[in-house]
Order: sequence, then C-alpha cells, then structure tokens
Amino acid sequence: MTAEVWLRPNRRILAVAALLPGLAFAAGCGLLLFAWGDESRRWLLATGAVAAAVSLAGVAFLLWQASLPRLGYDGRHLEVYLGTAKPVRVPIEVVEGFLLGRGPSFLPGRQQQQTEVANLVVRLAERAGEWERVEVNRQFGTWCGHYITIRGTWCERLSVALVNRLNTRLAEAQQALKHEAAR
Repeated sequence: MTAEVWLRPNRRILAVAALLPGLAFAAGCGLLLFAWGDESRRWLLATGAVAAAVSLAGVAFLLWQASLPRLGYDGRHLEVYLGTAKPVRVPIEVVEGFLLGRGPSFLPGRQQQQTEVANLVVRLAERAGEWERVEVNRQFGTWCGHYITIRGTWCERLSVALVNRLNTRLAEAQQALKHEAAR
C-alpha cells in the first residue's frame, strides 16, 4: 500500500465525470419512488433499479479513481498508477528525475484536438532495461524508452514548484536508502 502520495489525480475532472452517473442514479431512484407499490408500473421499478445500480457502480469507480495517486512512494518503490489494476512498482534507485513537459490533451472533441497540457515526465535509468517499456492506459500517459509521461489532464495541476518538490523528495528517498544499505 502506498505510504506517501507524490502526485494526486485530477479530482476536478473526475468530479465532472461523476455528474452524468450521479444524475442517472438520481433518475433511477426517482423512478423507484414513483413506481413503488404500484403493480402496473413494475417495468418502471425494474428500469429504475437497473439505472440506479449501474450508475452507482460508475460513481463508485470514479470515487475509487479519485482515491488513487498517480505517483506514490512505499519506502523502496515509486508506484505508478496509470490506469492499470495495480500500480507498477519501480525501484526508486532506477528513477533519475522528474521533468515538466507539454503534450496533447487527448480530450474528446474536435476543439480539444489541438489543445496541449503540461505533462510530468519521469526519467528512468538506461541501465534498467526491464523498465524501458511498460503497457499503461494511453489516456493517462505513456511509458516508452525509459520515460514515463503522465498527462496533466489526469493529475493535479503541474508546475515548476511541484516538479522541484518531486525531485527534492526523490533525492531524499534515494539518500535514505543509501544510508540504510550502508548500515
């Protein structure tokens, strides 16, 4: 389990995404209340129950996504959450640093096709061949050629100050592991 969150998800976009299933849940509950106790409206009762259950599952999924960090640290590994069921756990000594970049937003719609967002780039050591490429959800980011790119659309607001804080924390974590190994 992640002991320390280094990069949070974009809770604003997840809240907006929860609006539609939230409205569907309310509509399903409304149908349930309307049809309750009336035998002639049994189909409305079933429709309301299905709509409420499916939309509640959607809201629960989005709440679960909002609770997961994009990057975490467990004391030995950088945990990368990019749409995979479990985090990808990269040994902290393989992580070389964090950079601020720009790239496409990959948001739906014709207007958004040219929109660029800030991205966080995690540089991994070339010597760690097993970390050169890992399959992740391309909507959240990419992992190719020892670089992990986290799309800014799906994480907290990126800034130079945040990247500096991540690099400082990385240096502290790597130093602590060196001291522990020297004992």
